[in-house]
Amino acid sequence: MISSRFRLFSLLLTSFTLFLTSCAPATVPSAQVQVPDVATSVNSNIKGFTPVDGSHVLTFPQDFGAHEDFRTEWWYYTGNLETPEGRHFGFELTIFRVGLLPPTITLPADSKWYSHSVYFAHFALSDIPNGKFYAFERYSRPGPGLAGAQADPYLVWLEDWNITQSSSGVYQLQAAQDGITLNLTLTDEMGVVLHGKNGYSRKGQNPTDTSYYYSQPRLRAEGTVQVDGVQSPVSGLAWNDHEFSSGGLEKNQIGWDWFSLQFEDGPALMLFQLRERGGGVSAASSGTFISAPGNQQSIQKNDFDIAVLDQWNSPHTKAAYPSAWKIQLKKQNCSLEIHPWTADQEINFPEVAYWEGAVHFEGMCNGVPARGNGYVELTGYTGNVPLR
Repeated sequence: MISSRFRLFSLLLTSFTLFLTSCAPATVPSAQVQVPDVATSVNSNIKGFTPVDGSHVLTFPQDFGAHEDFRTEWWYYTGNLETPEGRHFGFELTIFRVGLLPPTITLPADSKWYSHSVYFAHFALSDIPNGKFYAFERYSRPGPGLAGAQADPYLVWLEDWNITQSSSGVYQLQAAQDGITLNLTLTDEMGVVLHGKNGYSRKGQNPTDTSYYYSQPRLRAEGTVQVDGVQSPVSGLAWNDHEFSSGGLEKNQIGWDWFSLQFEDGPALMLFQLRERGGGVSAASSGTFISAPGNQQSIQKNDFDIAVLDQWNSPHTKAAYPSAWKIQLKKQNCSLEIHPWTADQEINFPEVAYWEGAVHFEGMCNGVPARGNGYVELTGYTGNVPLR
């Protein structure tokens, strides 16, 4: 999912503050915890959180886990699946961590409910042949083991939604709610890919407009999907993004278009453009083309063009989203046309709305036909961008 999802956190932090101060068990004096003023500080570095300056060297498995000295963090899993009969599904399972207080602040020790961070998660499933889209969200403080992330063995969870390492490079993904169930075994076929400069990913002109960002772009998926009481075997490909930061987007940036594409013959592409007020695109827009494990090329703004070919008008939020694209990669000599598997894949929660959906593409790279599946995330189209 997107290489920088800072505005999503902006929209949700106010809700998290209310969650901490009003939704805790009566025995937990959560109102006594000093929560930062989200209205004024959400998009700036808060004293005590570590800034992203490129000095952190990403190492594994250590960096698979949580980074509580940074303000925001997410583990983003998306993928395309098919049954043996060809029934197509898309899925998203994302677990977010938001630092409410830096770890330098000591919390009272008389309750496990005190926490420096809060977690929330989104789970979505696209049932393509039936034209149905299911989306769910959850919130939790870590509390007595309700949510968290660890590096070795790798485990990220919010209640019973989780991704768990079962062996080296093999993970179990599980999520279920309201009769929608996803159980997958994910096997890493490409390894970890660092974006930007050794994982130091710029999002703007200011040094703090950055994140540490890596992906596992090719996870072989095998498992089951259950919809309406019917369980089906599925297989396909998944993608994992892990990103953490203490900063935000620039004031002139209003949203982003993020693409993760998995080619049938092996390569993968991550690409994002940051949209600006007035219709421009930020010079920090970038991406990575991975032709094979260990062989990747950094893509800068001048190296690609994205043209919108179609539009979808949401009946839920009335937002107008782009709904088909043509991507030109100049250095790779690729021309790709991308279409959603189904138009209505808008995640619409009270706090935030964005489009996150399964796509397919075809085109040419260096004169050779190219095709595959992927995921696209679109934010900032509903007009609910918070004040800076």
